Amino acid sequence: MTSRAPKKTVAKKAVAKKAVAKKPAAKKTASKKSGGKSADDALGRLRQICLALPEAHEVEAWGAPTFRVRNKLFAMYSSAGTHHGGGRPGVWIASTHISQDMVLRARPDRYFSPPYVGPSGWIGAWLDKNPLWGEITELLRDAYRLKAPKKLADTLED
Repeated sequence: MTSRAPKKTVAKKAVAKKAVAKKPAAKKTASKKSGGKSADDALGRLRQICLALPEAHEVEAWGAPTFRVRNKLFAMYSSAGTHHGGGRPGVWIASTHISQDMVLRARPDRYFSPPYVGPSGWIGAWLDKNPLWGEITELLRDAYRLKAPKKLADTLED
């Protein structure tokens, strides 16, 4: 005796296709409910801040946007979709060990020591969950001053 599995009808196939089509919409709604801005908005804001600095430019490296002054790296975007992001978008910012220590102790919920460059003093800032753009801007400006030639760094207004 051979038992056969019931055949799917055309109506069942149509219902299955509709369910698959609705899944992305459900994810979109869930991200809107969380109240966070999209990663594209955060990256756009990051670009606006970094590229406003004198002679700053963007270079894609390691599959992510990096921000440089005269080809010296001062900030790097880390998307949520890479192994670097840990599921959250962020920016890695050049800094000194002393600044890194103070920032990480003051706000461990907003800042972190990024992989690879953290031991060199870099600061990671999460860009989801309402980032503090004023603080991030100041950290980016400090990073720019660290990497830019002295004469160029001196042109930056406080």
